[in-house]
Amino acid sequence: MNYSKIPKDVLTRFRQGVVIPALPLALNKSRKLDERRQRALMRYYLDAEAGGVAVAVHTTQFEIRLPKIGLFEPVLEIAREEFDNFQHRAQKPVIRIAGVIGRTEQAVAEARLALKNGFHAVLLSMAAFAEDSNTAILAHCQAVAEVIPVIGFYLQPAVGGRKLDVGFWCEFARIENVIAIKMAPFNRYHTLDVVRGVVESGRADQIALYTGNDDNIVVDLLSEYQIPVNSIIHSKRVVGGLLGHWAVWTRAAVNLLERVQSGKLDRHVKEALVLAHQVTDTNAAFFDVAHNFAGCIVGLHEVLRRQGLLEGVWTLDEREVLTPEQKAEIDRIYAAYPHLNDDEFVAQNRDKWLS
Repeated sequence: MNYSKIPKDVLTRFRQGVVIPALPLALNKSRKLDERRQRALMRYYLDAEAGGVAVAVHTTQFEIRLPKIGLFEPVLEIAREEFDNFQHRAQKPVIRIAGVIGRTEQAVAEARLALKNGFHAVLLSMAAFAEDSNTAILAHCQAVAEVIPVIGFYLQPAVGGRKLDVGFWCEFARIENVIAIKMAPFNRYHTLDVVRGVVESGRADQIALYTGNDDNIVVDLLSEYQIPVNSIIHSKRVVGGLLGHWAVWTRAAVNLLERVQSGKLDRHVKEALVLAHQVTDTNAAFFDVAHNFAGCIVGLHEVLRRQGLLEGVWTLDEREVLTPEQKAEIDRIYAAYPHLNDDEFVAQNRDKWLS
């Protein structure tokens, strides 16, 4: 499917910039899929006015693809049904994104499943190509792009990514069916490499930049880059975020992006920088930065558990647990930044979402 087949209102809104949470996996205490709560999470994000949801990504747990787990397509199907129900009810443009991983054969097969289940685009991980050349990775990306529109993903090396230079991003951006890039290297220099590559590709107007830098969300959203190419200055902004962080307190994230897009935060630089550091501090607690991201999934689960959307913090890997230290950090940021949560919004709608 070519990107021109994405409904025009969906693609237009996506390019303007939206909040896209990364969907967590809802499990019961037996570590089996809790379909009722999985649907509730989708309803939460959509009613919070997120502009899309990313499904089957890291936050959804990569293990869903294992044959003994077998949850990859069931989760896609649940998401598709909730997207369809929301679209019928609300008539609002929402982009549907599925995560795709692995070497080319696996990635192409997953892309086809995403297309079969009505997804508009895939978030393409390149973590399986840690030792490959740029040429090999680009051939892989082209193969997936022949199936479905692609969102590139610059993943930080600390959690399985690899360094990718300006030349790579320039050539990647020239793949016709690339519509966006999620920048998540957690590194200012590497983030700038992506922006330069996109601008130098000549397709800057067609490719949206989304932050995945959970350590720098607000500053990324406020950033405008001015890149000179052949003596002409090209301006490029980060228009939205595709974030695990935004899997919690999503309504507040929507409010934040609205403030950015309206220019309110641009006019109050000191306030914006204070807010930026507060959001980064909350992310440190959610993602368990103190323990090298070991609790980055269970931390999100704990917030959703406190809100009553999840029953517990269980993951498919029994070794992933919420430590007392991480719990104390989440207690701290809840007390420190009450204006950042959306507990009231969730409380008002939770029973409806769980019904």
